[in-house]
Amino acid sequence: MKDLISIIVPVYNVEKYLERCMNSILTQTYTRLEIILVDDGSTDGSAQQCDLYAEKDSRVKVVHKENGGLSDARNAGLAVATGTYIGYVDSDDWIEPDMYERMYQACAEHQAQLAVCRYAQEYQDKTVYGGDGEVVPLSRDELLRIYISGHEDYVIYNSVWSKLFHRDLVEGVLFPKGRNSEDIMYTTRAFCKLDKAVYLDACLYHYVLDREGSIMNVGRGERMFRDEIPFWREHIACIREQVSEQMGDLAAYYFYRRLLFYYVDMRNAGDTGRSYAKRLVSEIRSDKTEIVRIYGSGMVSKGDRARMKLFLFCPSAYALLVRLYERLVIPLRQVS
Repeated sequence: MKDLISIIVPVYNVEKYLERCMNSILTQTYTRLEIILVDDGSTDGSAQQCDLYAEKDSRVKVVHKENGGLSDARNAGLAVATGTYIGYVDSDDWIEPDMYERMYQACAEHQAQLAVCRYAQEYQDKTVYGGDGEVVPLSRDELLRIYISGHEDYVIYNSVWSKLFHRDLVEGVLFPKGRNSEDIMYTTRAFCKLDKAVYLDACLYHYVLDREGSIMNVGRGERMFRDEIPFWREHIACIREQVSEQMGDLAAYYFYRRLLFYYVDMRNAGDTGRSYAKRLVSEIRSDKTEIVRIYGSGMVSKGDRARMKLFLFCPSAYALLVRLYERLVIPLRQVS
């Protein structure tokens, strides 16, 4: 008998989108599913929709709870999940009919504890696809290097909805309640525990990027300081402790590179953005000793080393250099 897959779907005021999402799950070619709808205190008709799905299909369980946010809803789903594998679908997104069959089969064929797929980006006026369908087995360290570096040949990010986790990887791992960017540490902890993973270079998940009211469209600067930066620091510490110092240094290097990108973005985001840019300068300079150590190692290119030196010396000069590069060098490369 095939293993049971628990699919956790947090639901909050998505009356307009839930039918599309649920139709894509209920019609999966892999049928041994436990579908857990977590109504997070919805105030529209979403809660009633959830109950109707449970009445019609015995695979559907419904948890009704007071509003506690996405992390709390996912944790509530995990608390009642009984599957050998755990998957997540956001209720305003949808999935391909064979997503879980392909991911489960890839895990079985490669003795992997985790499957990761590519996703289609759904905008209001277009859909962006990618991938060639290749299935790539990966060791833990190979997976971590790709994840840390954001390797352009793979789409392996922290989002949990593009993944199928063996239960052993996430046993006892909870999402941090009341914070955004919650997937970072959940995914990092799971990656550190596994022996083998498999990557499916196929768009099996449809991710809606610009829905009105989406949490991803709100409060970028505040979310960055309150949630993202602390989580990335925790991510580095976890990798150092559970994998190696060298892998932790690699994670730290890409974290500091990320902060430089954040800095340029914030400087270009009006008065509010510039105030966050100033905070980023303090954030980076407070780590100067660690930055000098890591950027003095062999893993860092000369170009990145020079850019960080310029930033530490004069952040505004660094921002000017980036602006000139974007206005002059990139257009010339596109022409040639």
